Amino acid sequence: MDASLPAVNTDSPPPIPGARAESTGRTRRPLLIWVRTGTAHVHIDDAEPIHLTAGAGVWIPADGWNHRAVVTEPGTVAFPLLPSAGAGALTEPTRFEVPESWQDWLIQLFNLQVTPLGGRGHSQATITDLLRRSSSRPSAAARSERTDFSALLELPEMPRARGAKMVAEDLVRDPAIDLAVQQWATRVLSSPRTLRREFLADTGLTFEQWRSRCRLSAAIEFLASGYDLDQVGARVGFASRNGFTRAFKQQFGLTPHELSRKLSAASVLVDPAQRATLAHQTDCLMQLVSGNSTAAPDLLTGATTPEHANDVHVLSWMYRGSGYLDIGDHRYERERGVATWIPAGSQHITGLRENSVSLPLGNAGTGDLQLTEPLQVRFSPAWDDYLMFCAVSARSILRPDDYDPGHILGLFTEQVTAQRASSVPMPTHPRAHTVAMDYLCRISASSQAAAFDLPADLHRAFLDETGMTFSRWRYAARMCVARDLLDGGAKPSAVAPRVGYAHLPTFSAAFTRFFGVSPRSHQNRGGTS
Repeated sequence: MDASLPAVNTDSPPPIPGARAESTGRTRRPLLIWVRTGTAHVHIDDAEPIHLTAGAGVWIPADGWNHRAVVTEPGTVAFPLLPSAGAGALTEPTRFEVPESWQDWLIQLFNLQVTPLGGRGHSQATITDLLRRSSSRPSAAARSERTDFSALLELPEMPRARGAKMVAEDLVRDPAIDLAVQQWATRVLSSPRTLRREFLADTGLTFEQWRSRCRLSAAIEFLASGYDLDQVGARVGFASRNGFTRAFKQQFGLTPHELSRKLSAASVLVDPAQRATLAHQTDCLMQLVSGNSTAAPDLLTGATTPEHANDVHVLSWMYRGSGYLDIGDHRYERERGVATWIPAGSQHITGLRENSVSLPLGNAGTGDLQLTEPLQVRFSPAWDDYLMFCAVSARSILRPDDYDPGHILGLFTEQVTAQRASSVPMPTHPRAHTVAMDYLCRISASSQAAAFDLPADLHRAFLDETGMTFSRWRYAARMCVARDLLDGGAKPSAVAPRVGYAHLPTFSAAFTRFFGVSPRSHQNRGGTS
C-alpha cells in the first residue's frame, strides 16, 4: 500500500455514547448479545435485567417473550448477532463467557451476517454435469429451461424494488426464515399486494417461486459442503424431509439423497459458500453458548463478494489482516487500519485474505459526498473500539437515540475538504489557505459566513491569488461544490443544505445566477455548466 496514504489527524477517537435497541413481539430468529468492552443491560419482559460486562454474552431464544431491550452504557462496544432460524435448541435465556480466542471470530461472524462476503462456493460446473447425467426425466422447471441446470443452481435474479429487495436479501442470508408474505410486507413497510407485484415484475417469479428457488439453491450449497441430508431441509426452511425431497426432485429430477451420494462419489466437497459457512459458524456458536467448546474455530481462509454496485457510497474498514478492492482493472490494497469509501455505482469486488476481518462503517448518499474514485484513510489501533461501535450502529438496531448516519463523514473531513478544494481556485498565502480550507470544511454552515472578519492582508491575498474577493470566493466555492454533488447524482433538494442553503428556491436562484442554468437543468443536460 502507498506509504503516503493519509491518516486521521489524531489518535484520540470521539467518546463512544450509550446505545439502545428495543423490540416488541415474537420473532423467528434468536438474538445473541456479546460485550467486547464496557457494560450492557438486557431486559426481557418483566424479568430481572441481565447485566453483561466485557467478555460476557447472552443467548435469547426466538420464542417465549413479548418485549426485549438492550441498553449499553457509554464506552461500550456490544455486538448483536442473529443466528439462523434453525439454530440450537436452547429455550431459555443463557448467559455465557467468551474466551479471548473467540472474539475476532465473533466479529467476523457479525461481518458475514451484514455483508455479501462469502467463500468460493460449490463447484457449479461439476454439479451441473452430475445433474444432467443423473436426471433421466428432467423436471418441468428443468424442461422449461432446456435442462440448463447451471441456471437452476444460481440464485434467482434479485428484485430491484426496495421492499422486495430487502426481503430477498434476508432470505439469501437465511433461507429458513418462515414468514408469510403478509408478515414480510409488514416488516419492510409495504403491502402484500405490492410485494408480490415487485417480485413478479422484477424477477419473473412469484414470491413463493422465488423463495423456493432460493431455498433449493442453498440446499445445493449445503449438500456440496458436506452437510448431512437430515440437516439440510431444516436449514433451508422446509418443514419436513418429505416436503424437501419432493420439491428438490421436482426441480432437479433426482432426490437430495441421490445427489449427495453422487457428490460424495465424485469428490465434489469444496470450500463452503456463504450460507453453508454461516450455518457452520452458527453450529460453532451454539457450542460456545452451551459451554461444549473451548477452542475457537478458524477464521475464514479467504472471502470475496460477487461483483456488484451499490446505490450509495459504502465505507469499509480493515480491522485485521489485509484485503483488496477491485474496480475494473485497478486493485486497491487494503491493509490493517485502512478505511475505504467505495463509490456509488461502481461495479466492484471486495476480498479478504486468510485470517482477515473487515467491517462496514456506514454509507453516504451522493448528496453528502461527491465521489468517483475510492477515498482511503488509515486509522491507528487506538480507534478500533470506536470504529467497531460505528459498524454496529450502521448495520443493526443497536444505536444511540440521536444516531446520525452522516456522522461517519466527519472522520474523513480533511480528505473531503481537499476534494472540495480541487474544484475552486485556492490562495497559496499560508494563512489565507488555512481560512479557505476551514471554510470548505464547514461549508454546510456557510449561511453564517458573513461573520468572517479577516485582516486586510488576507482580503488582498484572496483577490490577488484567486481573482476574487473573499466574499465572491465563498460564493464560488459553494456553487462549485454544489455542481460536483449534482454531477455525482445528488438531487438539488439534498445539495442545498450541504452547501449552506436552508431553502431550495434560494439555492436554485443562486446556482442559476452563477452558472446561467438551474440545478435541475444542469443535471438534465449532463453537467456541462
